[in-house]
Amino acid sequence: MLEQDDPLFENWDQDATAIADRYEEQDPEQVGPELERSGAVLADRFDSVPAGAWTRRGRRGDGAAFTIDTFSRYLLHDPVHHVHDVKAGFEELERRPLELS
Repeated sequence: MLEQDDPLFENWDQDATAIADRYEEQDPEQVGPELERSGAVLADRFDSVPAGAWTRRGRRGDGAAFTIDTFSRYLLHDPVHHVHDVKAGFEELERRPLELS
């Protein structure tokens, strides 16, 4: 979006990617540091966005429009949302009685 005017991005199915990449089988000891490195790269990239460029637009494959600003807000919200979901799942498991076979 910094290099092109109003680019069109292909749709991305995060659920299909999770299945194809077998997220549930990935080692947390490896994934954690990878996420930290990726987060640092992302932070540097956000720091490099010129002040007047945050309103530059792009579109998803379905035509929905967004800006660098709105995309960055969504991107920052999404992991927080998923951590909340995971914590809720663990809390639910902790409330269930232990079943012995």
